[in-house]
Amino acid sequence: MRDDASPFFIAPHRFDAPNGTGPVFNHRHELVLEPGELVLGQHRLHTAGYLLGPTEAWQCWALPGLVAVTLTDRRLAYVGNSSRLSVVGGTDAPRHRRLPGLSGLVSSQVRWQWPARLDVQPAGSGQPGQLLVVCDALRTIHQPALSLTHPAGVTGLARQLRRAVATFRLTHPDVVELSPPERDVLMLRAGAGPLTADGQVTLPGSLPVEFCSRDDYYRPDQAWPDQAADAAAGR
Repeated sequence: MRDDASPFFIAPHRFDAPNGTGPVFNHRHELVLEPGELVLGQHRLHTAGYLLGPTEAWQCWALPGLVAVTLTDRRLAYVGNSSRLSVVGGTDAPRHRRLPGLSGLVSSQVRWQWPARLDVQPAGSGQPGQLLVVCDALRTIHQPALSLTHPAGVTGLARQLRRAVATFRLTHPDVVELSPPERDVLMLRAGAGPLTADGQVTLPGSLPVEFCSRDDYYRPDQAWPDQAADAAAGR
């Protein structure tokens, strides 16, 4: 990977803000829970970041090896190692820098008010299963997405995440405002039913994220490494 690549989810400010809003991990790299927060599941997965357009997708980064992913009733948080990546310092500091003493540890999170949809590609034909957690972003048609992959498939993970997001939004009207039709859809999403045949799950009531830097909106196409052929193939 390039030395100036971001380890975060396309670096929207809410995912790596320097004001204490990021995930906190203990010395064993376990997520430090917020008061009242409940762990729903823990996984070892491959992670990557994508930027999705109307007809194409760009893979913007990928962490080497498996990372520890924790699902709670409020968020998805992950932590892993990368010898070439480090914490983003925010808009007032160098955006991509190495910090001594971190040993390449990188982390980020997706809170349940953000995902707009889930795209699921089952495992098969030698390809791992892939789950894209897709968000909307302000002032752009491009969508940042976190990719989670595993050789054995991610269908169970997708159902777990779907239920967690739906339940959070239904039980937190102070965070997410829902119309009656949106509430009806989320009631279905909170159930234990199977995924749709096309593998795409909409999540009504999502809040858009905002990119940290103007460069993330207007970066030339050639600046993104590993451009995928199109959105379907990119997933």
